[in-house]
Amino acid sequence: MSLFLSRFCVLFFAVLAVNQTATSQTDIFETSAPHALIMDAETGIILFEKDARRAMAPASMTKIMTASLVFDRIRDGSISEDTMMTVSENAWRRGGSASGSSTMFLRVNSQASVGDLIKGVIIQSGNDACIVLAEGIAGSEEAFARMMTKRARELGLETAEFRNSTGWPHPEHVISAYDLAKLSRYTINEYPEFYALYGDKSYTWEGRTQYNRNPLLGRFDGADGLKTGATEASGKGLVGSAKQGDTRIIIVVNGLPDTGARRTESIRLMRAGFNEFKAYTLFKAGDNVSQLDVFMGEAESVTVSVKDNVAIGMHKSSRKNMTVSIEYDGPLAAPITTGQNVGTLVVSVPGKKDQRFALVAMDDVKRKGMMGRIFAGLGSLFGG
Repeated sequence: MSLFLSRFCVLFFAVLAVNQTATSQTDIFETSAPHALIMDAETGIILFEKDARRAMAPASMTKIMTASLVFDRIRDGSISEDTMMTVSENAWRRGGSASGSSTMFLRVNSQASVGDLIKGVIIQSGNDACIVLAEGIAGSEEAFARMMTKRARELGLETAEFRNSTGWPHPEHVISAYDLAKLSRYTINEYPEFYALYGDKSYTWEGRTQYNRNPLLGRFDGADGLKTGATEASGKGLVGSAKQGDTRIIIVVNGLPDTGARRTESIRLMRAGFNEFKAYTLFKAGDNVSQLDVFMGEAESVTVSVKDNVAIGMHKSSRKNMTVSIEYDGPLAAPITTGQNVGTLVVSVPGKKDQRFALVAMDDVKRKGMMGRIFAGLGSLFGG
């Protein structure tokens, strides 16, 4: 094997437990939820996940996307909170009192303002309100669902496929827990003026008061959103968020058997997010990470850094078993230019997939001149 293409793995940080055995996240922290996720909202770093990347039936958690499209239209001026929309027979029959599903109890052929309808969607989980908004914006619920999927793609929600505005069961209507968390983080950051609605505990429409189903509200300090979901296909689910001090946590659970289990697991995950897990910043972009050997260069080594911040979420007990290493083909052959990709930083945490980050040169290293290369070659040949 040539000197240039030898693979070196340089370990520069490693604290390994004695007799360490393979440990999974679920060995450290367990949840009965089939799908679960804890996210640090400030950074978007995932602190814990369990089958969170696979598309699943989201039920009424869909309505976070529905509301997002409405917020977009209010912001761009195409509608306002005072815009009146008509309750079609379709919306009444499929989402109103005739449907037997969660409803705002809108009357057929009546009108309601966008402001009232969005409260019906977020607080009351009204399927009729969703369909009225979808028809009012896109002409039909099917067209609105296509808009939802298109917008999801623009936001990088790769698993999202929407077939309706309500979350009504459909085999092709899916999204992962991970993408739901990303959508929720986007909603919190992008629409602070509307996000406050998710924390309202009740809403009264035409004398009928209904209460927010979010089990965190009033039970967990700092909880202020987002949305429950429940169908036979999906089980009981929740996307929840809470803020304590400067820290905001987003959780997702889905597939639980009943509301009691949903409440218990939601509170457990949220408490763990604040107390048991942490996002660790290991390096910031531009930090001096290490020095790598250079061959035939005017300098014998080059300082390397990460292109992007390196931050990892994990259970606090896993921190002592984390390892950080560098992989590169070296020694690196000169010339080297500033910003050139020269290796990979690998962060390993027990029970999690290794995370890899590009390493770049922080300086130029010119190639030795002819005589320098000759003497270097002779030195290598004779062991000098």
